[in-house]
Amino acid sequence: MINDPVLIDDWHPVELSQELKEGGISAARVLGEDIVLWRLKGEVLAWRDLCLHRGTRLSLGRVENDNLVCPYHGWAYNGEGQCVHIPAHPDQVPPQKARARSYRVQESYDMVWVSLGYPAHDVPAYPEWDEPHYHKTFCGPYDIQASAPRVLENFVDVAHFPFVHDGLLGDQRYPQMEDYEVEVGSNGVIARDVRIWQPKPDGSDPEHPSSYTFHIQRPLTVYVVKPTAETRFAFFFTVTPVEKLVSRGWLWLSTDTAYDVPEDEIRAFQDELFDQDIPVVESQRPEMLPLDLQAELHLRSDRTAIAYRRWLNELGLTFGTA
Repeated sequence: MINDPVLIDDWHPVELSQELKEGGISAARVLGEDIVLWRLKGEVLAWRDLCLHRGTRLSLGRVENDNLVCPYHGWAYNGEGQCVHIPAHPDQVPPQKARARSYRVQESYDMVWVSLGYPAHDVPAYPEWDEPHYHKTFCGPYDIQASAPRVLENFVDVAHFPFVHDGLLGDQRYPQMEDYEVEVGSNGVIARDVRIWQPKPDGSDPEHPSSYTFHIQRPLTVYVVKPTAETRFAFFFTVTPVEKLVSRGWLWLSTDTAYDVPEDEIRAFQDELFDQDIPVVESQRPEMLPLDLQAELHLRSDRTAIAYRRWLNELGLTFGTA
């Protein structure tokens, strides 16, 4: 396991709830740790993906009689993680130390979240989730060969819209950004009224800039609001730190009832944006996000990124940073 107390004691999404059926098994990886997920009587269990006998991945096994059975020698582990049956020695009571290491797990926003440590807080807030008049669409997950802080910072950087997403999120003819303010506190980083010119849906020239509010709630989670004259958009984006240079992004997009676009079109649009972002983010050097503000050049338009890096430094985050 990668030793970063800040992220070890945080929550990370590892699977969509719908992908883990009753009696089903799934494998995940967080901070270099392999995890096996399985659902028993409606509850999701998350363990270290390791049989204590010969180190085989339990995720290759099966669920049988409410036990998770190792594929190698058939050792059976009950819902508490205790080995209860060894087929080669059926009359022998398995030793107490033959017990799988379990992790904290919960389901929120139709995703399975796991913490490898002892989180002092709940999963990040997504206010629109419980609002019935909002339509919610999941996009992703997106696999990116880059450090998780680099991925998160890219998501809150609107200055790249006119160049990486020209014609979709931005327009190279209108790259100017107005000044804006950022605050950092116990609830994270909040950047309000971040404006950038964006094309109209019909492709015509923009008449005024769009405004975003970014709330980076946790080191790898951001909640974004974009109000327009017609509707209100809310984005919930979180990044799972798989390895130092392997990340997985999960995105929920919420719109109120004034926005009537098929989910397939919404996903296709977000997929196209990520296809444009991924090679750029994967090319960044240094690969780790520099927390020393002297390591890279910064402008007023980078205020969100500057505040984010300072906040990570204050938290003591070491994973994915330089």
